[in-house]
Amino acid sequence: MNKLSLYVVYCLLSVVLCGCQSRQLYKDTRVLMGTFVEVVSPDKGAAKIVFAEIRRIEDLLSKYKKDSEVAKLNQSGELRVSPETLHVLKRAGDFYAASGGAFDITVAPLMDLWGFTDKKYNLPKAERIREILKVVGMDKIIFDETNNTAKFSVPGMRIDLGGIAKGYAVDCAVNQLKKQGIKSALINAGGQVYCLGDKFGKPWRLAIKNPRAKRVSGYYLELKDMAIATSGDYEQYFIKGNRRYSHIMNPKTGYPAASGIISVTVIAPDSLTADALATAIFVLGKEKGAELARKFPDAKVEVIKE
Repeated sequence: MNKLSLYVVYCLLSVVLCGCQSRQLYKDTRVLMGTFVEVVSPDKGAAKIVFAEIRRIEDLLSKYKKDSEVAKLNQSGELRVSPETLHVLKRAGDFYAASGGAFDITVAPLMDLWGFTDKKYNLPKAERIREILKVVGMDKIIFDETNNTAKFSVPGMRIDLGGIAKGYAVDCAVNQLKKQGIKSALINAGGQVYCLGDKFGKPWRLAIKNPRAKRVSGYYLELKDMAIATSGDYEQYFIKGNRRYSHIMNPKTGYPAASGIISVTVIAPDSLTADALATAIFVLGKEKGAELARKFPDAKVEVIKE
């Protein structure tokens, strides 16, 4: 899922100008999981570790990679998956339950129908949407944890982990950095950000921007060992009849979410939670989203309404 009006502040330069080589920040960028992944760290080897781990998760969970477990499950309808994939699917189920179905990875057929998969946008007919809704719902996935099996109970179901996989990938990358003894890094995966440690003794500084504003205005956040994610209606969308249709689907209606929200920013201890919670709140709207947020007391939420 592409996200964000979230801007990482590096004092405008990737190298802190203090005349000391030990205070240099290294920055590198790759395209992974359909977005730009940027790594900033005092450790030159951090980026290589992050890119390798995120690529590994992409190969496992991307619906676009034909050899991934998700692609194979979508094709066969039943698959014995790795413990790691099962873990992500079960966590998606946790958010499905907590949000009353607002967060739902089975929206893949709706994404196809509206043209967000192949970027051939269109307005589907209401009767076609009603037909597709018959194969939507995480309660239609059967898990066998003994055999690590996931099975679709209704033919035609498919899953899209766009609202959770990127967050999980960033968490995995952070864990790999820690295993390698790297204590300071900022990972920005298309707006899915994790701030590991601090930057030369000070928290990492980020700015949240109103996506309708022309300048980077708003307020700044100072974070250490925390994740932040934003879901919004301004990265993937199309306009038809003066109405904006975002790529974030409401699995209850079959239409792009229309909750009166422009963006939702979530700060949480881990990226998976921030990622999934931001998506769910965007679908639910501010009031119901606040009820969901209360179930996650370690998370902080900022909503920008229309």
